[in-house]
Amino acid sequence: MTDERIDIGKRPRVTWLGFTEYRGPNKGSGPRRLRRMAPILRIAILVVAGLCSSRLPAQTEATTPSANAAAPTNSWDFNVSLNGYLVPRGQSYFSPIFTGDHDTLHIEARYNYEAQQTGSLWVGYDWSVGKKLILEATPMIGGVFGNVNGVAPGLEFTATYKKLQLYSANEYVFDTDTKAGNFFYTWTQLTYSPKAWFAFGYVTQRTRAYQTPLDIQRGLLVQFTHKKVTFATQIFNVGQADPTVVLSLGYSF
Repeated sequence: MTDERIDIGKRPRVTWLGFTEYRGPNKGSGPRRLRRMAPILRIAILVVAGLCSSRLPAQTEATTPSANAAAPTNSWDFNVSLNGYLVPRGQSYFSPIFTGDHDTLHIEARYNYEAQQTGSLWVGYDWSVGKKLILEATPMIGGVFGNVNGVAPGLEFTATYKKLQLYSANEYVFDTDTKAGNFFYTWTQLTYSPKAWFAFGYVTQRTRAYQTPLDIQRGLLVQFTHKKVTFATQIFNVGQADPTVVLSLGYSF
């Protein structure tokens, strides 16, 4: 028996996809199988590595919060208020008001405000300036429908300086049914807040929602605030006519 030894260093080498094969005289042995399996193994490894590399960033993004990610905030500010008018001679009624503010956009809905059994829808632009003396204004346009029908430009503005605040809501209704229905409405109040939860002041209003012998009604108000809830009482026409009491409850969210 002849002892055949193969010098590996002299054998021809073939390298493919990172695998090295030493070819020998026995072409049916392991080297041929290695040639057939090497491409498959190499492709499988590349596919697995590619899948792993594509998954890792996704998992990192899902589990690691971005440093620039801001906490979610509610960009809308809403307020719902219910005003109860205790009017002499059986004219008492409720007037709900809803407002929403988003950046500079203002929307508003009122009922029993311009007149009883009458609603109005509004859209406006919020504007604010100042630091010590803060001025806020919202010019609006609205549509009135119900017992009164018309178009109404309006303006709400607030001036705040330290503990003093002047607030005024105004509108002029152009009645589309009759010119006699045209009317200027206003609610204006000046308040002082010795405490963050308490305010008192002076208020005036001009309205056609109920009958009164006075064109402009004047009165006093007190207001209490707890977190997001505000309660106010206004008393009009004291010493001038039968008093009208307005009870207001508001919630901000």
